Amino acid sequence: MVNKIPARIRWAVDFMDVQPNDHVLEIGCGNGAAADLICRRLEGKGKMFAIDRSEAGVDRTKARCAEHIAAGKLTVRQIDLATLRVPVKRLTKVFAFDVNLFWVRDAHEEIALLHERLMPGGSVNLFFDTTRPEQVPDILAKASEQLREGGFRVYIVDSKMPPVIGIIGRR
Repeated sequence: MVNKIPARIRWAVDFMDVQPNDHVLEIGCGNGAAADLICRRLEGKGKMFAIDRSEAGVDRTKARCAEHIAAGKLTVRQIDLATLRVPVKRLTKVFAFDVNLFWVRDAHEEIALLHERLMPGGSVNLFFDTTRPEQVPDILAKASEQLREGGFRVYIVDSKMPPVIGIIGRR
């Protein structure tokens, strides 16, 4: 069975420029497409931790990425970001695609947790599909504001094809 990786996920992962020794956290791993692509770029000491609140998402990621789990590159857990515990300042990149948490409600506690655990120079990479253009201004304004208030320098990136925006927070 071929597991195609959507163009929007490929674009976002390419933008992040995952390096072989990165330590990546994915929030909302869903079907495991991004985890699969990211893990293929990790070598040596590179590791990935993927989380999802949904048991089905975790199960799909585990099935799709079984080889990465077996190789010790990937850990997948059913957990909410607010209760995540990882070693302090070990992450180099955080990735999320279409995770509404960062713009539909107050995510200050979650952003503080990410700021604490990201290494200096690390980044939070929040990507969103823009096929609903009426939502884009709210997504940009609210997610950017929360990242800035959490101590991040914020940059915006976009792609017309595939239709994606990214709100990048650098520590």
